[in-house]
Amino acid sequence: MAQFTLPKNSKIYQGKTFSATVDAKNKKTFRVYRWEPENNDNPRMDSYEIDLDDCGPMVLDALIYIKNEIDSTLTFRRSCREGICGSCAMNIGGINTLACTKVISDIRGDINIYPLPHMSVVKDLVPDMTHFYAQYAAIKPWMQTQTPPPPDRERLQSKEDRAKIDGLYECILCACCSTSCPSYWWNSDRYLGPAILLQAYRWIIDSRDENTGERLDELEDPFRLYRCHTIMNCTNTCPKGLNPAKAIAEIKKLLVSRTI
Repeated sequence: MAQFTLPKNSKIYQGKTFSATVDAKNKKTFRVYRWEPENNDNPRMDSYEIDLDDCGPMVLDALIYIKNEIDSTLTFRRSCREGICGSCAMNIGGINTLACTKVISDIRGDINIYPLPHMSVVKDLVPDMTHFYAQYAAIKPWMQTQTPPPPDRERLQSKEDRAKIDGLYECILCACCSTSCPSYWWNSDRYLGPAILLQAYRWIIDSRDENTGERLDELEDPFRLYRCHTIMNCTNTCPKGLNPAKAIAEIKKLLVSRTI
């Protein structure tokens, strides 16, 4: 029977352990993925035991406490702390989500924290988003028109047309959905992934955009769109409660309908 193992430089080893003070009463252990590009060491998992009475209720609060009070070398992204910017997306307790909206008390036992899966790591919990953002730029995420704008007002749309982009424009490009998708893991060089396809559909369905045909032409490809196999991981993990799988299905329906 064939056996498969990770390359030696990918194996994670147990790193440092930081214990809470003796008088701490509300202890919780956070096991955090660490990798430093400056040296040739393998990735490691450092354990930080902290008193939850000393930090806020969210996982991001714990990470900030660790960085400020225990280990200043810990590296992660964060910005808004309100689930708006998507900066602090990471894998927490086996689920891709936002550290700023993930409640510590929702997770039993030790909390394992990793960077978003199947992306190159810059350092610790920071993934390299370069390719992801390049894919976003490739769909031309702005309004495209041929007709001149009205001279005295904005381009208007009905309430019904405006409602069509609800559940689409709220995407914050955190990449939680794309990095939970097996098809994206194996084909990210050609498959756009659920986040980018949801963004593409946001402009396809916008009644003010006048390049719908060209946008659909760009997506009609065996890999760019059709690597989606409706596994639904993307919808299950979206921290904003959006439905990328539905958006992808709607694009497929539009491509079919224009050939009939």
